[in-house]
Amino acid sequence: MKNSLTGIIIAMTIMLLAISGSFSFAASDVQKDLARSSTIEKVIRSGKLKVGMATFIPWAMQSKTGEWVGFEIDVARRLAKDMGVKIEFIPTKWEGLIPSLLTGKFDLVIAGMMGTPQRALKINFTQPYDFTGTQICIHKDYVDKIKKPSDLNDPAYTVISRVGVTAAETAKKFLPKAQKRLFSDNGSMVQELLNGKATAIIQSLPEPAQLVAKNPETLALVEGTLTIEPISMGVRKGDPDTLAYLNNWIEVVRAEGFLKERADYWWRSMEWSSLLE
Repeated sequence: MKNSLTGIIIAMTIMLLAISGSFSFAASDVQKDLARSSTIEKVIRSGKLKVGMATFIPWAMQSKTGEWVGFEIDVARRLAKDMGVKIEFIPTKWEGLIPSLLTGKFDLVIAGMMGTPQRALKINFTQPYDFTGTQICIHKDYVDKIKKPSDLNDPAYTVISRVGVTAAETAKKFLPKAQKRLFSDNGSMVQELLNGKATAIIQSLPEPAQLVAKNPETLALVEGTLTIEPISMGVRKGDPDTLAYLNNWIEVVRAEGFLKERADYWWRSMEWSSLLE
């Protein structure tokens, strides 16, 4: 009886070990399949990274020679270089970026896209590689009084913006006490500030910084933003390897200063304007 019980126990142990081993092999096979099917692996095998982007100055635009240039273009080119592959830019209408990514028209989206909760229901987003938002430039007569955006929240100051832009709504929300005026065209709005008839212009990045770069003797940039919008790369769902690689890459190039250097060039200077003229 004792020997029979021992035999049963041994047989059950062997069976459990066999089942456990088969599960381990199955899990290993699943992991290998996931790795092989990841976008990163496919890009490496093909030798080409296809990037979906939309045209926005100075995020992504064509130079006078027809070459793609801009902040997002620099980011995408550096990514492809570090992966050791060629790059292909696929210009797409903004509203078509996510649907085209899902159908496989390109490998990822690098287009100044904010990873909103609504968009994240359809695709996955990396950690932010840049931030945009609503920024302010002021007439230099006020540089001693206005050090941060919230300093403008005073009836003594006049904030101007364009009709129909989100910056105008942001001014209402965050600067309720300030006087506000809206302009239908950019030229007259800027001239109003240059003439000292307003305190500040509130616009989305990078417009205020570019105005200061064009008029450094008259205008100054207020550090900080009223709103912060994280900008991320978009990838298809179910691809953890690609997401992990891109997040790692963003950390590395941020630490070495590449992202700040490119942002300063495109947002805070007008050196690039000669590329378009």
